[in-house]
Parts: sequence; C-alpha cells; structure tokens
Amino acid sequence: MVNAGTAVMRYAVSGKYRNRCPGTRRPGTLICWFMTDRSRRRFIAKAARGCAAAMAAGCIVPGGANPFLQGTVDSLLETTGYSHLPEAAVSPGVKGPASGRVSRDSYNSGISAGREAMFYTRLNGNRVRCELCARRCEIGQGRRGFCRVRENRRGTLFSLVYGRPAGLQVDPVEMEPMYHMVPGHSNLCVFTASCNFRCRHCHNWHVSQRGPEEVASSEITPAGVVGEAVRRGCRSVSHSINEPTIFYEYMYDIAGLAKERGLMTLFHTNGYISPQPLRRLLPFMDGVTVDLKGFSPDFYHEVSSAEPGPVLESLRIIRQERVHLEIVNLVIPTLNDDRGHIEAMCSWIAENLGDDVPLHFNRFSPSYRLTGLPHTPVETLEDAAGIANGRGLKYVYIGNVAKHRNSSTWCPQCGTRLIHRTHVAVLDIDMVNGRCGGCGFRIAGIWDEQ
Repeated sequence: MVNAGTAVMRYAVSGKYRNRCPGTRRPGTLICWFMTDRSRRRFIAKAARGCAAAMAAGCIVPGGANPFLQGTVDSLLETTGYSHLPEAAVSPGVKGPASGRVSRDSYNSGISAGREAMFYTRLNGNRVRCELCARRCEIGQGRRGFCRVRENRRGTLFSLVYGRPAGLQVDPVEMEPMYHMVPGHSNLCVFTASCNFRCRHCHNWHVSQRGPEEVASSEITPAGVVGEAVRRGCRSVSHSINEPTIFYEYMYDIAGLAKERGLMTLFHTNGYISPQPLRRLLPFMDGVTVDLKGFSPDFYHEVSSAEPGPVLESLRIIRQERVHLEIVNLVIPTLNDDRGHIEAMCSWIAENLGDDVPLHFNRFSPSYRLTGLPHTPVETLEDAAGIANGRGLKYVYIGNVAKHRNSSTWCPQCGTRLIHRTHVAVLDIDMVNGRCGGCGFRIAGIWDEQ
C-alpha cells in the first residue's frame, strides 16, 4: 500500500528539490532551507492535495511524518487549504506535536465541553458560519475555524478554550500597554492558546500560533479568575497576550463578574472582532488597547494574513461607545516604517478618533519568522512621534526603549511631566483628580478621584 507520509517525503527530495540542497542529511526538511515563501506555498499546496488523495484511498499519515506535516508547515498550510483537509489527516492513534499536552478528546469534557459559542449561524449540511470576527469562517462538521479554537460539532459551534486559560499573570497595567488607566496598579492578565492572525513577528507565538492541544492549560471558571484577581490584590483584569476575541465567551463572562466585584476591565486586541460582538462587550469594559499594525493593506496581508478595514471600523466603534482607547503601532524596519504611511495613520487617528487618544510607537525586536530584521532604530521611533505630534496628537509614547523621555506622560498645555515612567515602572505622579498638577488641564483617561 502506498503510504501518504512516505509519498510526501519522496516528493520533498525528488528532482530539483534534492539537487538544490547537496549535502543535507535530513531530506524531510529540505524545503525549509532554500525555498522562497511563494515556492514553499506552491509545494505545500501540491503535497497537501496529494495527501488528501492518498487519505481518500484509505492511507494514513504515520507518526514519523507528523513533525514534517504539522510542525514544519502548519502555518503555511493554513493559507493553502490545510485547515479543510479531512480529519483523517492524522490517525487517532498517532501522537503529534501536542504529545504530552492536552489531548483532543479532552475538549469533549470538562468546562469547555458544554460552552456553546456565541455569534454564529447554522447552515445547510451541518455547516456553520462563525460571525465573531471579520473572517466569517464557514466550518464543516468536525472542523475548526481559522482561529483553531471554535469547532463545529454536528451543526453547533463550540469554544474549545472556554475556562481553559494557558496562564494568568500579574503585571503593572502599563504592560498592556495602558498608560491612562490608574497608573501603576496591578492587573491580572488572562490568556489562552491561538489567534485569528498569523503575524510573522509575533512575540507570543508560543501560545498564539499553536492550537489548544499544543499549549498546556488549566481549568478555571470565570468566577475563579475574578477570585484570583481579588486574592492577588489586583485592581483590574485584562485579556491579552493572545487575541482575546477568540476566547470571547470566556472574556465576556469574566468581565461581567469582574465589574460586579468592583474591578476595572480591559482587553488588548488586534481589532478584527465583528461590530455586533464588540458592541455587546464594550459596556463591560473600561479600556481597550488596539494594535494598529500598519496603515497599508499590503502590510496587513503579507505580515498578518489580514486586512486593515475591520480594524479601523473597530477603532471607530470603541470611540463612539466612549470606552477609553489606546493604540499601539509596532514599528518594523523596512515593513511599516514608511513616513508616508505613518503620516496617513496619524492623520486618520486625529480626524476620526480625536487628538486625545494615546498612541504608542513600540520598538520591534527580531522574533518568530522575522528574526532577520534589525531592532527598530530609536531615531525612527522619534521621527514617528514627531509626525504624530505634528498632526496634533497630544499623548504620544515610545515603547520598549528604556528611560526614554516619551515613556512619560506630559501635559499638552504647560509641558509639566505628569507621570514619570521608565518603561512600565511608574516613579512619580503629578496629577490631582485627572488634572495636571501645574495648570489644571484635564488629561484624557481613567484616574483615581480624591
């Protein structure tokens, strides 16, 4: 019998692919060494179709091929149809990259098993359309959406990460970053596995670019999360690190309970959430940090596998609903540091959101699939901040640069330093009831009232 995994391996080392990489002893990894992204995707598409045909004939992929099929090329296959291959792509008895973690079967029991997803429509043939984010995935029976954590079970969509955080951690709220919300207080951050973006530069790829079976997790109810925040002396609960939209139901329930206990609530998002679920969530949120990754459709497509339009719409909605908003732009050398794009972005923010929305220009550090790029020059960040100030934006920050002047908050009217920070540590505050201690100018944000 022809073995599908063997067929893929043979194809990987045949003809021009083998000849272009002489001396390499691991034929199963050859395609990773010399192919461009485009040729690699073409190869993977062919290999995936070949595997699908072989599996349709009754073949299975053996355990030895799993690292090749799942570990090396998973994220590329997602853009070539891998997520729609038959479930038999991995034999139920074969352990994959998630070996030693949570098994797939465990997601049929425990907290997450009984939590039906919100915001979806049932279609013919036991298919469903998820309407939580802008991707609007149509998901067949037994399959999952692009986010990897919403699964169709006989025409009902379930969340696989409800009550299954990958971690809870306590940090200063400035870590979000959230600079204009009661500075210096402790915040409990909740996160799970996976994401609905595929950012090539992700610093949290070890959880965001993995499925739920590949990331260790614990079972904690929303009430348990809120109780933990209170026990640890936190004043707020945030949903961050991975994209919180994908654990919307969990976040929604946590936020509601947190408000009942008098805690502040916030989330840090890529902004790809659909308008209806966003509007339903915002009454339970005090603040939102949105990553505006760039201002070019090409950049969003190539770097994050997304589009900027839904993000801009989310920004408008948050502002309309009068929830405190802060924006982060990670400046990546050669990719989104064009002055023209930064000028257009800052002008759009000023015209559509107002001049008092805090804007953070953060320094890029090589990570994940963009390790070949340099750190962002500090001069580039300072130039971006100058552009933002020139467009009238009042609160412009530079992040990931220790002891920079633009880590602190300055009064836009008299120039007094109001909040002295070094990175995320708050050293001094010169404000009274949200006003400048020097001239009394009202500063946008959420402050302790005395």
